[in-house]
Amino acid sequence: MAVAPRLFGGLCFRFRDQNPEVAVEGRLPISHSCVGCRGERTAMATVAANPAAAAAAVAAAVAVAEDREPQREELPGLDSQWRQIENGESGRERPLRAGESWFLVEKHWYKQWEAYVQGGDQDSSTFPGCINNATLFQDEINWRLKEGLVEGEDYVLLPAAAWHYLVSWYGLEHGQPPIERKVIELPNIQKVEVYPVELLLVRHNDLGRSHTVQFSHTDSIGMVLRTARERFLVEPQEDTRLWAKNSEGSLDRLYDTHITVLDAALETGQLIIMETRKKDGTWPSAQLHVMNKNMSEEDEDFKGQPGICGLTNLGNTCFMNSALQCLSNVPQLTEYFLNNCYLEELNFRNPLGMKGEIAEAYADLVKQAWSGHHRSIVPHVFKNKVGHFASQFLGYQQHDSQELLSFLLDGLHEDLNRVKKKEYVELCDAAGRPDQEVAQEAWQNHKRRNDSVIVDTFHGLFKSTLVCPDCGNVSVTFDPFCYLSVPLPISHKRVLEVFFIPMDPRRKPEQHRLVVPKKGKISDLCVALSKHTGISPERMMVADVFSHRFYKLYQLEEPLSSILDRDDIFVYEVSGRIEAIEGSREDIVVPVYLRERTPARDYNNSYYGLMLFGHPLLVSVPRDRFTWEGLYNVLMYRLSRYVSKPNSDDEDDGDEKEDDEEDKDDVPGPSTGGSLRDPEPEQAGPSSGVTNRCPFLLDNCLGTSQWPPRRRRKQLFTLQTVNSNGTSDRTTSPEEVHAQPYIAIDWEPEMKKRYYDEVEAEGYVKHDCVGYVMKKAPVRLQECIELFTTVETLEKENPWYCPSCKQHQLATKKLDLWMLPEILIIHLKRFSYTKFSREKLDTLVEFPIRDLDFSEFVIQPQNESNPELYKYDLIAVSNHYGGMRDGHYTTFACNKDSGQWHYFDDNSVSPVNENQIESKAAYVLFYQRQDVARRLLSPAGSSGAPASPACSSPPSSEFMDVN
Repeated sequence: MAVAPRLFGGLCFRFRDQNPEVAVEGRLPISHSCVGCRGERTAMATVAANPAAAAAAVAAAVAVAEDREPQREELPGLDSQWRQIENGESGRERPLRAGESWFLVEKHWYKQWEAYVQGGDQDSSTFPGCINNATLFQDEINWRLKEGLVEGEDYVLLPAAAWHYLVSWYGLEHGQPPIERKVIELPNIQKVEVYPVELLLVRHNDLGRSHTVQFSHTDSIGMVLRTARERFLVEPQEDTRLWAKNSEGSLDRLYDTHITVLDAALETGQLIIMETRKKDGTWPSAQLHVMNKNMSEEDEDFKGQPGICGLTNLGNTCFMNSALQCLSNVPQLTEYFLNNCYLEELNFRNPLGMKGEIAEAYADLVKQAWSGHHRSIVPHVFKNKVGHFASQFLGYQQHDSQELLSFLLDGLHEDLNRVKKKEYVELCDAAGRPDQEVAQEAWQNHKRRNDSVIVDTFHGLFKSTLVCPDCGNVSVTFDPFCYLSVPLPISHKRVLEVFFIPMDPRRKPEQHRLVVPKKGKISDLCVALSKHTGISPERMMVADVFSHRFYKLYQLEEPLSSILDRDDIFVYEVSGRIEAIEGSREDIVVPVYLRERTPARDYNNSYYGLMLFGHPLLVSVPRDRFTWEGLYNVLMYRLSRYVSKPNSDDEDDGDEKEDDEEDKDDVPGPSTGGSLRDPEPEQAGPSSGVTNRCPFLLDNCLGTSQWPPRRRRKQLFTLQTVNSNGTSDRTTSPEEVHAQPYIAIDWEPEMKKRYYDEVEAEGYVKHDCVGYVMKKAPVRLQECIELFTTVETLEKENPWYCPSCKQHQLATKKLDLWMLPEILIIHLKRFSYTKFSREKLDTLVEFPIRDLDFSEFVIQPQNESNPELYKYDLIAVSNHYGGMRDGHYTTFACNKDSGQWHYFDDNSVSPVNENQIESKAAYVLFYQRQDVARRLLSPAGSSGAPASPACSSPPSSEFMDVN
């Protein structure tokens, strides 16, 4: 049976020129004689980390001691001894040097030796005898030093050469181990580490069996990990990590393997737990999500194709799943994590990074997905890490997969940045130098601060040219990029759906679909509608109707961009203006709301509320009819299609005359004697928008805000002036006083039920143009890239400071591609944002699966002998289905091992044909350079040869139709 290190009986031996931190213990049947010969000294005064070697060395020394009496080297003269031990290069006075070995000698023995050599008599009775350090040890079993020993009082320190001299001259008490300690370098000081740190190493699955191992304070955590792996015989291909149990009983991850035991604040007696990753890529300590707790036995034994693994949707996290699946299928990046190359490059001290946590979380995800032991996994830990470092991704709102991808690439780069301390680099303009020189300088400067696997894989170089419009100064710079955000050719037209409300009450409202210029005005909408209706644009008024009221009345000069696609736009035929101009004979346009009295929930049901219903109206009222009576008759005429008049049987003839007599006195307003005849068709007049102030107010004409003053049974409804919200309480603020009031038609529930036809009121007809669909021709990906490299003029919000003019200028800017990366990410800018609108472009972009040629776009002098440097094959696509407010993200990806394309829809994965990949949903494209694909296919490129994305596809009967 193998003997565990440090449990070899109880003696602690340290062997020179070996690892000083690893102690080997053993119980040996040796006598108490003094070992002093030169050959035996080597075994007793050195340190070995290998238990077998230590035991063999000790056994050899003991055998020699038993075969013959200890022979001491002939003593030199006393003066010579003093010089060699106290002075000279090998003596006590020499300075400390980090890494050297020094030995402890018991103070009493050393004082006796001093008295002996200083006495001048070599045969004196003060001869010290064998070196005996017994009083320094706590016991003679484990040979641990006593706590609290003080240099100069309990022991003296000797360099290795001086110690070996003394042992060769006087010998070492038989059975005692030499007390060797290393010189360590602490901040601003060097000292001999008398008390190393003793750590208890255990495995996560066997906490009861520990190994006590000594480590120097300057040893790295990586050395602790390597020692633990050696002690527990861990296979080289297995992943391990360390946890430290703190004083509170909880466990802390030892993330950074490059820091020292001192920096990690590890103490003697502290428990260090080594954890080994399971075959399915998960860690035993990981708290699995509740959805994984009830995993069936079938899932536990599942063995599938590595990489064909879904990701559970945690709630609107399809955007994250899509980005992760795309990145997971980048061959060289995935191999980088699977082969643990990232462990040596984790940067825990980068102030721009995430302390290595994003890289480790992503590595765990990759190892699980490519273990082949999961149908799907729950990215709960990764989601929490992302939310911790990027608050915009906290919670479970829908986000953009490209934005998450941008954050993740940047986070991985900073976590894996090989540059530990970034130097200041001054950006230099070309200043007339050759492009090749400037580009090389820019790339070298970039690599001086940014050097990681992300830079190696995804970063390329732009050439940016700015030209001042005034002085013609040209500025050329070269800037790195991680992905290309290319615009889509945008149509300058848009389609708006509107409802046209004619003045003729016999005609129903009409639904129209209009093609209008995107950067047009409201007047352009009226002109387009005029072509369909034959009504002059001057007789139209445009309104946004929301919740039975006017949300906005548009001016003719307002931009069409202020109208959103989701807005309900009504266009009214009118014959006048909303603002009444004093002295003008034009009709007055009055906004009208419909309201119904409803009993409120009160104790006695005596209180009545008013609720808006139906569509509001813009009614043209002739000036000579501008009385309450005239307004009532005009409204009865406008509502005649769906409001029936009461017949003679519905009126009380007996009371009518009396009521009429009273009305002569009660009808208020300056136009009381106005005509009550049936209104004639309204007259035409110019149209206008709404103004904030009006010199001729409706209140002034009508004299009161409510009519009739008392209920009259022959009237179907009452009228009241209200504010723009449709409530009766018009405030006395200056804005309200000088604004045109709105009119509300208030219905009693019984009268509304009897005379108001809701079905007819909501009826409308569709114009022939409603069936029109503006066809969008597909565009080629190359057209988008051409548009990306087109000269453009900077916007007013983003001017350029010209160093020649010393002013901010709206310069022309042109971007060109100089150097392309191994993996080219192309982001199709489908989402358009303006001040008033948001739009998704569902244009079909035709992109090649293989042989995407960039040679015509790269302006750097090209290597014609190697065309693969400019040709790319598709490896992944992030898709977005739906619109701006809602949508769903999925992924197409080519497996690096099999070359088979798959469709990833959260936790569902299905094989697909290549002809299904191109669709209007394509959002982010991942292309791999062909020379890289060839390199990865070669035996030296990777352990497992990944198949080319261009491999032929299986029969279509096995594939799922995702479109």
